[in-house]
Amino acid sequence: MNKARGQLGPVTALGAMSGTSLDGVDAAVLVTDGTEILSFGDSRYRAYSDAERDTLRAALGQWSGTQAEAAGRVVDAAHRELLSRFSGVGAAVVGYHGQTLAHAPRTQGTFQVGDGDVLAEALNLPVVWDFRSDDVTMGGEGAPLAPFFHFACARWAGATGPVCFLNLGGVGNLTYVDPAFDRPEDPGALLAFDTGPANAPINDLVLARTGRPMDEDGALAAQGKVETGALELFLAEPYFARMPPKSLDRNDFSEMIGLVSELADTDAVATLTAMCAAAVAQGMQHCPRPPDRVLVTGGGRLNPVLMQMLAVSLDCPVLPVEEIGLNGDMLEAQAFAYLAVRVLRGLPTSCPSTTGVRAAVGGGTVSRPGAIADAGAVT
Repeated sequence: MNKARGQLGPVTALGAMSGTSLDGVDAAVLVTDGTEILSFGDSRYRAYSDAERDTLRAALGQWSGTQAEAAGRVVDAAHRELLSRFSGVGAAVVGYHGQTLAHAPRTQGTFQVGDGDVLAEALNLPVVWDFRSDDVTMGGEGAPLAPFFHFACARWAGATGPVCFLNLGGVGNLTYVDPAFDRPEDPGALLAFDTGPANAPINDLVLARTGRPMDEDGALAAQGKVETGALELFLAEPYFARMPPKSLDRNDFSEMIGLVSELADTDAVATLTAMCAAAVAQGMQHCPRPPDRVLVTGGGRLNPVLMQMLAVSLDCPVLPVEEIGLNGDMLEAQAFAYLAVRVLRGLPTSCPSTTGVRAAVGGGTVSRPGAIADAGAVT
């Protein structure tokens, strides 16, 4: 690790992300020195099978036990299969987020399955993983972790004024970036927090009612009518009154589905979609100053109904990140490639304004090939 800290040139890193939507694994190559983005490389996706998704879904909310262990095996195997396809890219390190099963930083901590030792052995590469634990230990929320990468993206894109990155995966999270600052950990450079539920409750309801995994292209929401009473009850949740930084577990708003249980499918989906947009609008009020634009990443940017709701709710342009040359499907995988290099270089990966941690901290555990064999040799 000390040698890596002393090398300040480009590193080819491979990052992987399995998000709260439980759709599959994203993986992407990034070349970076841990500060600047130098180039983007190949990216790939591996969907979870129905059986794999069922195993992961059954383990959500678990902190240990046989279901969590089964989920860990699924996550390790899926990542090993996908990441092995990148054998020719010359990656020097892998950033492995794993799969979050439970997140309660104020009480129990945060828990991701996925074993970096296993992956390092399978890929014969150093693997940086367990990104969140050190942040939580130091009083942080452990999430969101992409903001330092968002800062680099804003600088890469040549932004001169404040911009917001809005990730709409299973949970929504917002990063306010002021690229005028030199470093992401500088006070005022970043503000980040989870806005509220995003695709997770929509996907869960659509799956339960129709057997389909999502509201593709917003087709159901487009036909429905928003139930304003349910929307008002949702916005009365205490979470929205909390000042950021703040974060959510995937199932923290599971009662949302109860609020729309009596509605027809189309009206229920339209209302859940409106809840996601309204949560973002509430969150935007925390920005230090109005951003020049909101750049949307994650699966939610592909839902035209949700994007239109955001456009109506917010006082600035709302655009998919592709408008500035980024890949909205792979931004989080790229983020963990970037963070892996920062960990190797001893640079922080979170700070008080992104997670509420007491001081800027560089999380992550580094596993190297041979660790399992070395451990087995100890008597």
